[in-house]
Amino acid sequence: MTTAFDVPALPLLQRIATHLQSEGKVAAPDWAPFARTGVHTEKSPVQRDWWFLRAAAILRKVYILGPIGTSRLSAEFGGARDDGSAPYHPRKGSRNIVRTALQQLEEAGYVGIREKRGRILTPSGRKLVDRFAYDILIEMAKTNPQMMKYGRVK
Repeated sequence: MTTAFDVPALPLLQRIATHLQSEGKVAAPDWAPFARTGVHTEKSPVQRDWWFLRAAAILRKVYILGPIGTSRLSAEFGGARDDGSAPYHPRKGSRNIVRTALQQLEEAGYVGIREKRGRILTPSGRKLVDRFAYDILIEMAKTNPQMMKYGRVK
């Protein structure tokens, strides 16, 4: 069975983001065009659909690292803060973005809460990610026949 571990992250995230956007269950909040993604960034994202890409990335992180909470997820999306001449220090990303996206994914039925442990993927969320991973693997196998040799595609 093909999983998110078997395919590159970027094509998978783009497919999931397109699906979330077309499905309509996940919507960017009113404040999304103006929000910075953390204290380590100076400006807001320039992509128009960055919210859906972030929601897809959060879904993938929950798939890989779950059960996981908002604090750990915000650390996954953090970075180094530039304090001028002072040394760089790691900073967490925005917990509000992570929390809001998780709530939307939860309403969509892709993420659930495990009692006192964090968020986990529901069976429908796992099915969604695995389906897109399988489609990507099939496309990769068409362009690179060597993958068939190693048994990555069944």
